[in-house]
Amino acid sequence: MSIRNVAVIGAGTMGAGIAQICAQAGWNTSLYDAFPDGLQRGMERIDAFWDKGIARGKTSPEQKAEWNTNLHAVSDMAQAVGNADLVIEAVPELPDLKQRVFEEIDKHAPAHAVLGTNTSSLSIADIANATTRPEQVIGMHFFNPVPIMKLLELVRHDSTSDATIALAQSAGDAMGKTTILVKDIPGFATSRLGVVLGNEAIRMLADGVASAKDIDTAMVLGYKHPMGPLALTDLVGLDVRRDILKNLQTSFEDESYAPHPLLERLVEEGRLGKKSGKGIYDWSSGSPEETSIE
Repeated sequence: MSIRNVAVIGAGTMGAGIAQICAQAGWNTSLYDAFPDGLQRGMERIDAFWDKGIARGKTSPEQKAEWNTNLHAVSDMAQAVGNADLVIEAVPELPDLKQRVFEEIDKHAPAHAVLGTNTSSLSIADIANATTRPEQVIGMHFFNPVPIMKLLELVRHDSTSDATIALAQSAGDAMGKTTILVKDIPGFATSRLGVVLGNEAIRMLADGVASAKDIDTAMVLGYKHPMGPLALTDLVGLDVRRDILKNLQTSFEDESYAPHPLLERLVEEGRLGKKSGKGIYDWSSGSPEETSIE
């Protein structure tokens, strides 16, 4: 099956980025959000990204015009998914919410449509079981910022068909991504490794082993990570990282995955990272600056 029409459900940071690269891939792309303000912000975020690319000489106004013709803001779920070949959900990491969204998508999407979920840790099987087509449901875990990060982690549950996997891999190629295929295990491959490293870095910071910047520099220069684990935690969102750890803690019944108390405290204080302006670092200048965690 070829892809002509794509629907992206959720216009937050991840959803907007996914819709952007779908439009750039040449697909007729509908971006839906349940909240009008969120939908508008998502469209504005895409427009600003394209303008920045033009200003830097990486893209042209002609390219932006072409991509714009492929992208549509849609405020009705049934309209968004009604003729979609591929639907990619990108709503918050709440199991009940995702299942309700998939029940609705399943009612309105064509019978042939493949349904992808951009979850970073939730059970794909549980989400798929909210539909009448579990064999056509697959995890499609993108990374932030979506237009730049090259990895797409595909997650297959026991019922995912080979045809669904093949279409998701083909979609990833068309979006300029390198795909990996992993089993439906809590945390998959990337989130499980990433949150454990980030949680340990937060423990080191709380214990006074080194400053946040020095811990990050150690991993960037010593292990060639493109970004340190603390800056990455801020970029992903401390609340997102905390929730993934709690899911792993519960799923594996293993207290070693418990979020460090410092992570819990920062989330409770509303210090969620770059998206809130402050997390482990202060992002008010647009770049990470060290700040007190007391």
